[in-house]
Amino acid sequence: MKIILSAIAISLFVTGCATAAMQTDTGKMLVARLEEDFSSKGPATMERMLNQDEVQKACSAYPLDMPDEQMEALQASQLKTVKYPADGNYLGVWKEGEKIAQNGRGMQSSDQVKGTNGGNCYACHQLAKEEISFGNIGPSLYRYGKLKGDGEAVVKYTWAKIYNSQAFTACSNMPRFGHSEILTEKQIKDVMALLFDKNSPVNQ
Repeated sequence: MKIILSAIAISLFVTGCATAAMQTDTGKMLVARLEEDFSSKGPATMERMLNQDEVQKACSAYPLDMPDEQMEALQASQLKTVKYPADGNYLGVWKEGEKIAQNGRGMQSSDQVKGTNGGNCYACHQLAKEEISFGNIGPSLYRYGKLKGDGEAVVKYTWAKIYNSQAFTACSNMPRFGHSEILTEKQIKDVMALLFDKNSPVNQ
């Protein structure tokens, strides 16, 4: 019975019904069961699963049909959270960015606490022509810099999109890499270099 209840609870959270679930007596019972049956291990904590911020609550409440006015307000609030590089330098080292794009580790129960997180970019995007194993949930980023150019507007947009994707697409599947502290500022700079550097395999 405990296994069944826990499975139901996890299903509710995974399918985006967390806010609604927690507001009912059954939901409260399921949350209590989760807290009883599972313990934090490594970087994967119960706090990350149960404590939603304003974006997660809104997206759980409106998984498919968020009103336009609320969507625009959510995006505007998230754009304000973006922290641009204090030194004004947006690009790091593309070779390091490629390593981050290939690395899918980080924030899982099997990972080390305070270990180095990856971006796992290839799970959703095509980047380099030579890499044949990539996902298609997100758009292809191959030749990104060559096609977009390196003007200030596109560079700042790209930084903000990586830092907090919800600033432009409410309830986006893309992780909020900077906002959620998945990647450091230096790591984001390296990923930016992967996208914009003329010598990067992305732009070949």
